[in-house]
Amino acid sequence: MTDGSVGAAPLRRGPAANAELALLLEVAGTPKPGNVDRARDLADLRFEQFLAGAVGARPGLERAAEGDALGAAFETAVGGMSEQSGGNTQFGCLLLLTPLVRAAAADDRALGPDGVAAACEATTVDDAAGFYRAFEHVDVAVADPPAGMDALDVRRGADAVPALREREVTLFDVMRESAAPVDERGTPGDANANEWVGGFPRTFRAAEAIRADDGPIVDRAARAFLDLLGEAEDTLVRTQHGTEVAREVRERAARVDSLEEADAWAAELVERGINPGTTADITAAALFVALERGVSV
Repeated sequence: MTDGSVGAAPLRRGPAANAELALLLEVAGTPKPGNVDRARDLADLRFEQFLAGAVGARPGLERAAEGDALGAAFETAVGGMSEQSGGNTQFGCLLLLTPLVRAAAADDRALGPDGVAAACEATTVDDAAGFYRAFEHVDVAVADPPAGMDALDVRRGADAVPALREREVTLFDVMRESAAPVDERGTPGDANANEWVGGFPRTFRAAEAIRADDGPIVDRAARAFLDLLGEAEDTLVRTQHGTEVAREVRERAARVDSLEEADAWAAELVERGINPGTTADITAAALFVALERGVSV
């Protein structure tokens, strides 16, 4: 029997399906202080909009699994994600999931840091162009570009593509620039870009923590989110509220001892409008890796 009925052999989801499921599980995990989850909405984003975004992203994730260019697959995923009324729900999640799906779908190696690093490093100028065009689908909170880099500001969308081509900038080059320290103190750059250029270290560590944990996977996701938030400043919080608030949030997360304590803190962050969205992105990526490595749902 292969129809999924009781007593049937288990059906294996492919990477695109696991990526969609990871997006759904990430938003269902609660509490994730400051983020939309199944228990709370934000003023301008609702739980059901994240569900719709996950479903809408599936065609782009399938393109990544089928071997299409990463930039085109990412743009397709973001375009589909945007087809709900909330705007940007999972842009950063998809930036991480697209190369992970590509690596997971490869026939010659198991999903691991080397495989996803190879997928990222092999990107082209065309992939960078697809990444830039994706910014035309939704508004994304990003930091100002470094001095002298206005022509490559991602907020220019397709208008920046001629400069990309003139300078022969690949998508990996874009991520490497975004990952560079943002000040003379060595404050890390964008956390998602750091995953891209470093072989997804935080993603794989969090995935192993999810695998080693027990209980419902949505609870494990919430605990992984808190651990990630406690180990590093959230890029979105820093972009929207500054370094001091980002440091405060990281230090507070590191002191949280239980999901019950996190639930009380979640209400405070929502009231203050503080959304650690980059940490949620890495949580979604970690859930995908955990699913690919055998965590059952």
